[in-house]
Amino acid sequence: MARNNTTTTRRQARVRRSLRSHAYGKPRLTVFRSSKQIYCQIVDDDLGRTLAAASSLEKANRDVLKTGATVEAAKIIGQQIAERAVHAGINEVVFDRGAYIYHGRVKALAEGAREGGLKF
Repeated sequence: MARNNTTTTRRQARVRRSLRSHAYGKPRLTVFRSSKQIYCQIVDDDLGRTLAAASSLEKANRDVLKTGATVEAAKIIGQQIAERAVHAGINEVVFDRGAYIYHGRVKALAEGAREGGLKF
């Protein structure tokens, strides 16, 4: 049976391989966006643990945001993840955009995290 080497899987692996060589022990800020929501988490690959997470599905965000599929929602989620990371003692991360291009919601999340105090 053939392997499931889709374009997105190969692109994601290529981005992660590049990040691993430049990470120098920093945690990774990963992004997942669906058609209606956006999620992000800070992962320590050495320990295999999630250190902080934020998404547009949290109760507080559902009350404020109409949908998680907007640039404004992504910026708010980026600021929240930065606030939670700084609270957990994390100041520097490596941004893992996954298979997504750095544009639109992914870019807004990154800019929101930078405004919140994260460095990458």
